[in-house]
Amino acid sequence: MNIVDELKWRGAVNQTTDETDLRKLTDEKKIGLYCGVDPTGDSLHIGHLIPFMMLKRFQLQGHHPVIVIGGGTGAIGDPSGKNSERVLQTMDQVQHNKEALTAQMEKLFGTDNFRIVDNYDWLSKLSLLDFLRDYGKLFNVNTMLNKEVVASRLEVGISFTEFTYQILQSVDYLHLFQHEDVQLQVGGADQWGNITAGIDLIHKIEGADARAHALTIPLMLKADGTKFGKTAGGAVWLDPEKTTPYEFYQLWINQDDRDVIKYLKYFTFLSENEISELEQEVVNHPEKRMAQRRLAQEVTQFVHGKQAVTEAEHITQALFSGDVASLSVAEIEQGFKNMPSAHTSGDTKNIVLWLVDDTKIEPSRRQAREDVKNGAIRINGEKVTDVEAEINPTDHFDGKFVIVRRGKKKYFLVNIEN
Repeated sequence: MNIVDELKWRGAVNQTTDETDLRKLTDEKKIGLYCGVDPTGDSLHIGHLIPFMMLKRFQLQGHHPVIVIGGGTGAIGDPSGKNSERVLQTMDQVQHNKEALTAQMEKLFGTDNFRIVDNYDWLSKLSLLDFLRDYGKLFNVNTMLNKEVVASRLEVGISFTEFTYQILQSVDYLHLFQHEDVQLQVGGADQWGNITAGIDLIHKIEGADARAHALTIPLMLKADGTKFGKTAGGAVWLDPEKTTPYEFYQLWINQDDRDVIKYLKYFTFLSENEISELEQEVVNHPEKRMAQRRLAQEVTQFVHGKQAVTEAEHITQALFSGDVASLSVAEIEQGFKNMPSAHTSGDTKNIVLWLVDDTKIEPSRRQAREDVKNGAIRINGEKVTDVEAEINPTDHFDGKFVIVRRGKKKYFLVNIEN
């Protein structure tokens, strides 16, 4: 299957400049293509995965992806998706973020048939006069004002710095076309104006017959109409220190039945037949959530590796079954990151007093005694029904934690301070 046809089957094509020629070009040769990301932070989030999954698909078919980490444009600020000016970062911040993003990209793409470049390497060599004479002269201000990215900002205002961003992005495409044999730029739907501006620049300098293409990806919306990738807790990051692999796994396994097949097409490398079978499972046995589990496994493995999937599933099963005693310290740190917590000493104490005075898990001694007698309290997975029982907080988990479950689902993590 031609790569363009595969992307269309997966619902991943929003706009293309010339779909027929792009299909023909990708049949004729293995092309270079690129997507850019500015180092505005030190981690990608799952929204970034959408265009980069497209590059990965090209890579798997033998094409040559190039990722531009915008050390130059990141120092300026892309107005896309913003209703006000970005706060400029220091060059030290930009450098730190570049290094972090580069490491993440190498993990996702490997080092074979793949390049990471930094547009600071060529943009920083442009003098102001060269920029104005060689490039600024080729851009019509009226056309630039009509680009959606700029037009949406005219009422609140846009600085000359951010106004010129589309010229810099166009220079990137020209440079990669000339030096990296790149003939396709991939981006989100809001990047269409910037990408086509780059194609116009290539045609003006290299000639109208230069084969340069654009491909944008649809805005990803959930079935309820909200934007994909945002949760109540904020962005979902690829950095395991910001979003643990367990949290990452949970995001995918909890997707709505109405969305899961779309996400399997977008975010996994499963075949059309495999996804069709999972689609039937959603229809026939939705309670089994097989499609969601496969989605969580595939995406978590792609981003964090196979071991992360094993740990995430172990944590999930332990929390569901109550068999938390089998968890490792590292798994507890992942699985209980956002659960209610308390801090107490490692001193042995009566369970009722410990639940009330030390940890504040129970509101009163009367309630604590009642819950213990009724079998509603489990300590490290073991039911405790004796109100005279003693708790030694250092018995399990290297003396670092006590896991308390009250009722069927309410977990608390008690951190032991030695």
